[in-house]
Formats: sequence, C-alpha cells, structure tokens
Amino acid sequence: MKVQFVCLLSTLEETRYGQFRRQHINAKMTAMDCDTVIRRKQIYNVDNSCKDTNTFILDNPSEIKNICVEGIFDETLQMTKSHKKFKVVKCELRKEGARKPRCQYTGNLLTNRYVAVDCENNLPVHFARDILVLDG
Repeated sequence: MKVQFVCLLSTLEETRYGQFRRQHINAKMTAMDCDTVIRRKQIYNVDNSCKDTNTFILDNPSEIKNICVEGIFDETLQMTKSHKKFKVVKCELRKEGARKPRCQYTGNLLTNRYVAVDCENNLPVHFARDILVLDG
C-alpha cells in the first residue's frame, strides 16, 4: 500500500508573495464566485472575522508580477502602479461584522483598471487599490 502525504504551509510559513497570490490572483474568477473562492482559499482577517473587501485580479501570475518590474512607482500612493489595464472582481462583505464561516459577499466585475501594489524584491506583496482608467 502506497501512502501519500500532502504538505501544506501554515499561514505563518507562507511567503508574502504567496499570500498575495492566494488572496488576489485568480484568472478564472467571476463576480458570482466570491463566497466559494474566499472560503476555499481561507481569506479571512487574523481574528477569523470576514474581510470587508477582497479584490481578485483576473490574469496570470506572471503578468501581475510584471507590475513590480515594469510598473510606475506612484509617489502619492507610495505604491507601484501597473501600466497594463486589468479586469478585477471586487468582493464586498454583505453583513458588517460577520465571522467565518458566515462570510457572504457581493461580487462586482470591474474592467479597464490599473492596479496599485506594494512590491518587495520585484514581487507584489500587498494589493493597494484598483484605479479606473479614464480614456479621453
């Protein structure tokens, strides 16, 4: 009989980029997936309360890593802003103060967005905000 072990990193051992990737990158996300994805990826505050908002960037990790290499550092935000436009899904908590497992979200697909992140060693480690691109 063959026994297979699966090794999972605890949240304490997860790298900052690994946490960013888990919490903010999901190329196949839809606005209807917020509850399921947040529960599956265990995205909560450290006290097990539900996050008020969580934003997912709809692209592959290499494109999002490029923000830290090719992006523009914004002095006002003190963050690096993408030069590429992304689609994002913003998940907003329906009931303030909810705690897991009762986190329920309303999802909104937002298009034409720049993304601002904090970078360490050319890797995104904190999602700051999405910025609507005003063409004109």
